[in-house]
Amino acid sequence: MKEQISRWIGWILVADLFVVLAAFGWFMAAVLGQSMNLNLGLDLWYSLWNPLILPAISVLMAGAIASGVMSWITKKLSAKDAGV
Repeated sequence: MKEQISRWIGWILVADLFVVLAAFGWFMAAVLGQSMNLNLGLDLWYSLWNPLILPAISVLMAGAIASGVMSWITKKLSAKDAGV
């Protein structure tokens, strides 16, 4: 059960990573377009910052921290069980 939950969390974090990378790519293209006086959706990107992009970044960071903590706890518990 723990492995299945861990696997699902991993897949969610991978999907979230692609959302964050796509948002970053869109931002870079929109800023570049803005500098060339092309409208590539920078205003739309800004309007999506609070409801979509910021939470995606926050979930990615929280997931990375939680994954590290779970790995550390698992390592400590397995070392304790081994008697080290």
